Amino acid sequence: MGGMEAAQLGRERAIVLLGSTGSVGTQAADIIRRNPGRFRVVALAAGGASPAVLASQALEFGVEVVAVASEAARPQLEHALRAAAGARLPKILAGPDAVAEVAAWPCDIVLNAVTGARGLAATIAALDAGRVLALANKESLIMGGPLVADRASPGQIVPVDSEHSAIAQCLRGGRPDEVHKLVLTASGGPFLHRSRSELSHVTPQQALAHPTWNMGPVITVNCATLVNKGLELIEAHLLFGIGFEAIEVVVHPQSVVHSMVEFCDGSTIAQASPPDMRIPIALALGWPERVAGAASPVDWTRQQAWTFEPLDEQAFPAVALARQAGMAGGGAPAVYNAANEECVAAFLAGAIPFGAIVDTVAQVVSEHDGSGRGVMGLDDVLAADSWARRRARELTGRQAH
Repeated sequence: MGGMEAAQLGRERAIVLLGSTGSVGTQAADIIRRNPGRFRVVALAAGGASPAVLASQALEFGVEVVAVASEAARPQLEHALRAAAGARLPKILAGPDAVAEVAAWPCDIVLNAVTGARGLAATIAALDAGRVLALANKESLIMGGPLVADRASPGQIVPVDSEHSAIAQCLRGGRPDEVHKLVLTASGGPFLHRSRSELSHVTPQQALAHPTWNMGPVITVNCATLVNKGLELIEAHLLFGIGFEAIEVVVHPQSVVHSMVEFCDGSTIAQASPPDMRIPIALALGWPERVAGAASPVDWTRQQAWTFEPLDEQAFPAVALARQAGMAGGGAPAVYNAANEECVAAFLAGAIPFGAIVDTVAQVVSEHDGSGRGVMGLDDVLAADSWARRRARELTGRQAH
């Protein structure tokens, strides 16, 4: 945090939105359209599941280029653009490398809100091009580890996750050498206080009903298993350089305190706001300045209670498993993430029960023989990811798509 943003203060910022049709992308678009003169979208990219929405965004913002990861979605995108456009069409890119190409497009900030491991190439492209990276795609940092973290200049990665945005804000309250502990808060998901045995019959519909946040299906299931909190644990270590032994997870069902920093003198600074992703998204786009009116604040005139409790690691072992993978280093975090993505897909398809998601991830991580390696190259990361996916599909009985 810091450093690179200074030159951007006081002028309009050119923004590239990756994953623009998803939950984070559409909320970012809302912030940008409400702040003309401060932000301007120059490029968009999405996977291809909603070509009509992508075309609508491209026309609204008058972007220079629009990319779609699915080559099959290109005809629909072109048709939607031609049907509505009265002026010149944006440049259209399509295919597996299109999103990464747009990530290097001339701009001030790249918001990477691509879902899952597919965001790694875009993260690397944005960093290598010298763009400030507003990172919502935590998986790319976790997969790449030092490969990603070490190529970033000071201030080049700005977190979008509410928890890491909260920590970044709280860290303004003291010097780095005064930090004693980071405290990540977790809502506990829809199954808080259920025992491991009570989780055995959870359905996909139940897992997708998050009590406080509205997110995509993969992240919502990850919140139900608490894998998402495990990923955030590794992300916090990589973003802020804090040892795993000094990062704690506590359950806070109300999702108002988004995380905390405990300092050496015994004081703790917490960041509080309603569970609205527009606040951390806006802060990432405007960092280090805030964006007025990004969302409504906490209503301090209303009676309310906040609770905090320890995490039940027996019922929800995903965080402890992530800590183990993060401390092992090498390809272990990539294996954890890739195996989980495959297991979530298997669960949503009805191939495995809810409890088997983390159990299978644990088995794949335990079988990985390269977890003790140091800094890995991109080929090593991709190989670990590919192996973990194959092994997870074998264990869940699903064939590769």
